[in-house]
Amino acid sequence: MKKEFIASRIEAAGDGGPYVLISFTDPNDYKSSSEKKFNPFGPNVMTFTSPDDLMKNLPKAMGDISKMFSGGMGGAMQSDGPTFKISMKDYEDMGIKVGDKVSIEIKKVDYGSVYT
Repeated sequence: MKKEFIASRIEAAGDGGPYVLISFTDPNDYKSSSEKKFNPFGPNVMTFTSPDDLMKNLPKAMGDISKMFSGGMGGAMQSDGPTFKISMKDYEDMGIKVGDKVSIEIKKVDYGSVYT
């Protein structure tokens, strides 16, 4: 299965780990940030649009961790689309920004008789 999505949200790790969470939305359901009137994940969740934005605001995000865990769903991302947890290095290498269109492919691996 191969499907196109739009990167809709990029967040720093809530536990301060060296990774980011990238949430994807179906292109038919996506609204750009200029069309949104409020943050659907709550006022205490910080989002980032680029690696530079993430690094610039990381100290503030780290200072607001207690607020993130006290609001809504414990600061966790909610999404109808897939969310991936990736390392900072992979995130920087890919250069994904909010609004970028991506293709996600899922394949079932058939190991045959390896597990008989």
